[in-house]
Amino acid sequence: QVQLVESGGGSVQAGGSLRLSCASSAYTTSWNYMAWFRQAPGKEREGVAAIYGGGGIRHYADSVKGRFTISQDNAKITVYLQMNSLKPEDSAMYYCAADCLGGSRYRPLQAQRYDYWGQGTQVTVSS
Repeated sequence: QVQLVESGGGSVQAGGSLRLSCASSAYTTSWNYMAWFRQAPGKEREGVAAIYGGGGIRHYADSVKGRFTISQDNAKITVYLQMNSLKPEDSAMYYCAADCLGGSRYRPLQAQRYDYWGQGTQVTVSS
């Protein structure tokens, strides 16, 4: 069983920055991809960014390219989402997710790919 714990959410003004963290109980050999998703009230869950555990490959939603950066620590136990130039439309609950089984036919930013989810951390951006 993999446990994911998010932290780092909060309230910020437009143009500000936040860094989200996702602490995983799994080691790098235990996950294929890790990703961040977000869901705003009344909207579908959206894939924001994903990172491949083998190193180097990252995927971003068009809406966050150039503003958000996903990264992992050297032990590949914690995954981060650095969010810069935040906009009010970035406001949402942000969830960390892990693909531990591998071999999925779903793309890295599709929720169906992921086996484990955290509880979420709220991000609110005011104008």
